[in-house]
Amino acid sequence: MTFPFVSGRLLLGSAALLTTLLTACNSGGDKNATASEDGPPRIAGSELSAGSWRGVLKAQGQEIPFLFDVNEEGGKPTVTLRNGDERLKLDEITTAGDSTTIRLGVFDAALVVYAHGPNLEGAWVKYDAKEPYRLRFDARSGNVHRIFGAVGEGGMATQSFEGTWNVTFKGDDGETYPAVGVFHQEGTDVTGTFLTSTGDYRYLAGNVGGNAMKLSTFDGSHAFLFSAEKQPDGTLKGDFYSGKSGHETWTAKLDPNAKLPDANALTGLKPGQKRLDFKFPNIYEGGSISPTDPKYKGKVVVVQVLGSWCPNCMDETNFLAPWYEQNKQRGVEIIGLGFERTPDQKLASQKLLKMKQRMNIGYDLAVAGQASAAEASKALPQLAKVLAFPTTIFLDKKGEVRKVHTGFSGPGTGQYYEQEKAEFNTTIDQLLAE
Repeated sequence: MTFPFVSGRLLLGSAALLTTLLTACNSGGDKNATASEDGPPRIAGSELSAGSWRGVLKAQGQEIPFLFDVNEEGGKPTVTLRNGDERLKLDEITTAGDSTTIRLGVFDAALVVYAHGPNLEGAWVKYDAKEPYRLRFDARSGNVHRIFGAVGEGGMATQSFEGTWNVTFKGDDGETYPAVGVFHQEGTDVTGTFLTSTGDYRYLAGNVGGNAMKLSTFDGSHAFLFSAEKQPDGTLKGDFYSGKSGHETWTAKLDPNAKLPDANALTGLKPGQKRLDFKFPNIYEGGSISPTDPKYKGKVVVVQVLGSWCPNCMDETNFLAPWYEQNKQRGVEIIGLGFERTPDQKLASQKLLKMKQRMNIGYDLAVAGQASAAEASKALPQLAKVLAFPTTIFLDKKGEVRKVHTGFSGPGTGQYYEQEKAEFNTTIDQLLAE
């Protein structure tokens, strides 16, 4: 998914700089304090304690909360992020001195934390951002409620936010775009997501207090907070905060028939074009990938435009990787074109290789350029434009483009995800039958 928000970069080049980062995040307490006797058991060799935790990222005067669990496997700590039904296991965890670094899956980011009594303090750091990027992070153990707490707040009976909503987001620049909000409510607990024409906002979870709803998510790459209040006429008005600086407002009206523009009609080939013509370096040194290579001749080929920094791309890859292993013998191939947040081809290859290894990707990956829709459009000039990551392009057995699908509705969208997979399989079946 392409987001309109600006990211930044922080290079941690020395222990002194790391100490400066952590000290800046400290609220003034003794960072060398240890867990109290009443606190949860500390896992040996780290600043982490086993149990359930409520973490908070602080940005734009807001708190973006998320839940996570700390466990021990084979004598080593693991951290599992919880967003609704999603579970993201993190196992690249290292400790140096009094700080622990939790690498955030395939993303070039980390939580750098240290113990402050029984709690944690530190920062969320994005290493691949263009400008220095860090947000303060605090966590307390034992609190399983994401937003409001155990009892709904707001001084009035809890309102219902259940259902499908026709949504309009509006940026601070006045630009608007449509979305579909899907929320499921049980008591004061709410889960759901927003679907847009370029992808979805993945697993959101939160609570209702009176006539107010708050939803959040943290997947390692993005930290989102959605707030809304129900109006007397039943509509919703709210705010959307994304990480360090992104902000939009949104309004919604309950509409069970709400839908987005056709994802297969948002872009396509330029007039007179029938094929993709590209040759990009393989992630393995010395090789290259082109749709005209003998490996792809006479086969149906899926070209996946992706980035290792893109959560929606990871959702699609989690579907495509096992699908490919189950279907490649039918005469179908997949080419992943990686657009990374670095101009350094070697570094980009390393990021994509890490993604390939962690996600068990059996199909080919290439380094195609830098991470922007404009750069992807330049790299694939036969297309009218690339609007989003991911974009999925279907080639028939002759090598001709038959379909261009913008975005991907991931598992956080429920029935829309099932429809996405069904449509994908129908398209492949039709092309293979020709």
